[in-house]
Amino acid sequence: MKIMVFNGSPKREKSDTMHITRAFLEGMNSVSENDVHIINVIDSHIEYCTGCLGCMINGGKCVHDDDMKDILEEILISDVLIFSFPLYCYGMPAPLKALIDRTLPLSSMAMTKVGDHYEHVAQRDFSKLRYVMLCGCGFPNSNNNFEAMVMQFKMMFRDNSTVITVPQSPMFNAPEAHSVTKPFLEVVRTAGCEYAQKGEISAETAEKLKKPVLPHEVYAQIVNGNV
Repeated sequence: MKIMVFNGSPKREKSDTMHITRAFLEGMNSVSENDVHIINVIDSHIEYCTGCLGCMINGGKCVHDDDMKDILEEILISDVLIFSFPLYCYGMPAPLKALIDRTLPLSSMAMTKVGDHYEHVAQRDFSKLRYVMLCGCGFPNSNNNFEAMVMQFKMMFRDNSTVITVPQSPMFNAPEAHSVTKPFLEVVRTAGCEYAQKGEISAETAEKLKKPVLPHEVYAQIVNGNV
């Protein structure tokens, strides 16, 4: 299986969320060895979409000559796209949003009705793709933090999407928290294993992933004590 990972954190390999993503990939690789390519999005030359829509008219050719051309070609031969990123102002970091905006050449101007809404007709065949969102934040819990980003991701990728959101993600970069983060990462590995086997995460594992590493109040006290 070919897996493309978009690391949206400007911290690159030191990203808090990438600890979670690496555990998920380890779980997938425990089922069968996969071809994994990790892209640190901040290091890619990706211009902002200008909204000219030329790519939708000219057979997918963008006015920008940058790294997106090769990224789009690799997307099309991939099986799974994993978006790993920290939550920025209830959304994704700007470099990752720029990348997603620039996937417009995969669509045409033509529209078709799907259920109760309309979608652009694809110019290229990427129907086999599955999408995973792994998103961390520094708040003690998930309530009123991830909802907007989860909704956006599911609207973009519909039924082919799987979402894991993790509060208290800075804990994964703290060696002194290893005793409490290690058990959680084992659950993430189980999730990766299940996803590789069945294309989804079991309800039991999903429920375990909802439990924060530390009680909310304890985490908040630790953070406030270090301010």
